[in-house]
Amino acid sequence: MRRWPLVGRQTEFDAIRTAITGGGGTCGVVLSGDAGVGKTTLAREVTSTLEGVRWVAGTESARSVPLGAFAHVVGNTSARDPVTFIAAARAALISHGPPVIGVDDAHLLDQLSATLLHQLVIDRAAHVVATVRSGEAVPDAVVSLWKDGYLTRLDLLPFTKPQCVALVESVLGGHLEGLTADLIWDASGGNALYLHHLVDGALDAGTLRNHDGVWQLRGRVGVTEELAALLDSRLDRLPDPVLHALQLLTLCEPLDLDLLEDLAGAEAVEHAEQEGLVRVVENDAAGADLSALSVRFHHPLFGEAVRRRVGRAASRRLRGDLVAALREREVSTAADRIRLAELAVESDRKGDPTLLTAAANDAIALADLSLSERFARSALSSGGGVPAADILVRALIWQGAVEEVERTLSAFDPADLDHLQLVRWGMNRAAHLLWSVGDADGADEVVAMLRERITEPALMQLVDGIASACEMHENRLADAIASAQRVFAAPRGLPGAIEWACFGGARALAVSGRGDEVPDVVARMHAVAAKCDGLLRFPAALGEIQALAYTGAIEAARRRAQEYFVFSSTGQYLAWALANTLVGTVEVASGRFDVAVPVLEQALAAFPEKAAATWSLAAKILLVQAYSAIGRVDDADAVLTEARGRLGRHVAVFGPGMDLAGAWVAAARGTTKQAIEDALAAADAAAASGQLAVEAEALHSACRFGARDTGHAAARLADLAGRVDGVLVRAQAAHAAAVAAGDGAALDAAAAEFERIGALLSAADAAAQAATAHERADERRATVESAATANRLAAFCGGARTPALRANAAPLPLTAREREIANLVAAGLSNRQIADRLVVSVRTVEGHLYRMCLKLDISDREELAALIRGE
Repeated sequence: MRRWPLVGRQTEFDAIRTAITGGGGTCGVVLSGDAGVGKTTLAREVTSTLEGVRWVAGTESARSVPLGAFAHVVGNTSARDPVTFIAAARAALISHGPPVIGVDDAHLLDQLSATLLHQLVIDRAAHVVATVRSGEAVPDAVVSLWKDGYLTRLDLLPFTKPQCVALVESVLGGHLEGLTADLIWDASGGNALYLHHLVDGALDAGTLRNHDGVWQLRGRVGVTEELAALLDSRLDRLPDPVLHALQLLTLCEPLDLDLLEDLAGAEAVEHAEQEGLVRVVENDAAGADLSALSVRFHHPLFGEAVRRRVGRAASRRLRGDLVAALREREVSTAADRIRLAELAVESDRKGDPTLLTAAANDAIALADLSLSERFARSALSSGGGVPAADILVRALIWQGAVEEVERTLSAFDPADLDHLQLVRWGMNRAAHLLWSVGDADGADEVVAMLRERITEPALMQLVDGIASACEMHENRLADAIASAQRVFAAPRGLPGAIEWACFGGARALAVSGRGDEVPDVVARMHAVAAKCDGLLRFPAALGEIQALAYTGAIEAARRRAQEYFVFSSTGQYLAWALANTLVGTVEVASGRFDVAVPVLEQALAAFPEKAAATWSLAAKILLVQAYSAIGRVDDADAVLTEARGRLGRHVAVFGPGMDLAGAWVAAARGTTKQAIEDALAAADAAAASGQLAVEAEALHSACRFGARDTGHAAARLADLAGRVDGVLVRAQAAHAAAVAAGDGAALDAAAAEFERIGALLSAADAAAQAATAHERADERRATVESAATANRLAAFCGGARTPALRANAAPLPLTAREREIANLVAAGLSNRQIADRLVVSVRTVEGHLYRMCLKLDISDREELAALIRGE
């Protein structure tokens, strides 16, 4: 049995305890709230800390019995007179002094019980904690107690989303995925009882599971048998026509009011609304008639309870009735098609492959892979041919289903396809080979075949689009940009071509340092987004977010990244992971590692395990840098090792960035010489392929790590400042020049500029280096001020610990090599391990340790380690 603790109600807990112990000037409290909100749980939690508590409960069955709630208190008596009856009950209750009386469901008390309660309170003969359900008629004797100030009324509201998350995480003993938290919050409405049973039901059904320390919901929410029984008690009292209306609604929610009334009868729908089971609301579907009304369940779990009562045969028949009724109406929007397709695939009606294919395309446009795959499979089995197979393969590629993609594509002979079918088949084949199989040569061969065989200009747009994405991933940036520009130059761009060209072109432009050109490219994508693959907009958006970050528009990048968070289904898990990668990109650029780390960890947990594809590489590289910056070196090294295992020509674009991530790991280990060499090597690799923005970032990192030959790096950055778009590279060049000159004032200015831009970790490093420069110049006031700035900014970065910040935090009289060895000693490495790491002799390490002990007036390496660690 899982224990559900009291979470997030401490304020209410304290208020109740104060009221019933006489500290608030009243004789107790009345808790009011919806059913399941947690009134009784909270009241009993409070009274469990007190002595002499007597609990009674109002019930429907005892409501007609005089003093029914207190009958067990009175015991056997021959009295029939109400006055005598109440007197006997009162005497029994207060025989051992003023009691604390708990009354559950006080709105169900019979009149005599309510009168007894009223007398006890106004005579201050007892303290009371009572619960009443919102919206129910409450006996006047009870109402007067809070109206006249004898009892405090406390309205207990549903849990807020943070309270829900805290409660569920305390039960699960781990972190809840953000998408899952949203869905559980929506399904429970913050109702404590529903939340409890929803989570237990999902755990029992196996749809809520732990993946790499993150709890994820993958499938429908469920209800426990216990909750089902509670909900069934309400449903059992309903007439058959009302149940019929609810059965139709649970299979197709929401339903237009007039349609549900046609199928189930207006009286049945009105009865369901009066019972509080459904609500009639304005139609909010996109493209819908706003004057129309639709019907929804008052709470999602009512629908789940009704669904459990509908057998498979009845469900197929009812779905068929709904399909027939909906086909009589205009089906013009994506929502209409998806709703009709959902009903059709499990109804007793024959599937329409045209409808199912269109709905599958709509679902993938909404980034719902599970739904798209389901519709596409049904369409293919119903004779949908190449169009259905096209969408099915797209959905499977995203999920990394390599073998099934291969089987589906192999079922078609390219020689038998017309040119449009061939392009669609070839695009999927190239995408599969590149991102699922990792075969860049094979993908290039497919693209070359398409270029050779396709002659229609419109279809060539599609070929250029997929080519751009392939070329970008292969780090052929000039080719990727050229292919994308041919698509954009077409007088009538095809949406499918534009989305692929944005995917390849935007990313290629961003890393090339041409970030100012990216907004116009992405605008083309947004203009056709409704007609595109809903997943592709996320990797295309990564180019947009990277461009904004590289140009120094960090706050704009943050706003844009947040705009991609609109999810309502577990089928959108991959889009959710990609959206988190966008946020992680911004927060790492900003240095907000307290935000970046959990976001990226959750993103990686949500990516499909079996995908040999590359969708997670960007997040892995970002997480390596984030872990390194906050000192989680082993975690960073583990992620980096796994990511490097996926490198190849098919993802060559990530090579320089991964090299730079390795430099950050070396810096975190304290091997600053290695970190600088790795950063400069990453800069060389980026320069060789035209990744000028990445080259600038790598050169700047080398300067931040403390490169001795900063003049060379500063000169290269000064040159890049004239070729790379944005203010960030100019700030990086100014910072490098200040480091080379050892100019404390210029370093202070660089820190201020980075902070203005929003690059907080760069600002912290510049301030730390300024403090060191001021100290060398014996400028004590400036040293203290710069050091304070560095510490403040480091705190904003989640307690980052870069080489510059470590030097500022412990300004010891050590050379760079001595500090490097000291850091490795503090990390627990032996002299032999340090010698191997630095490629020097053990005697050299021992000599450095001897001189450090003399400088610092310490006796051995243990004291040195403690000093470096700040112990």
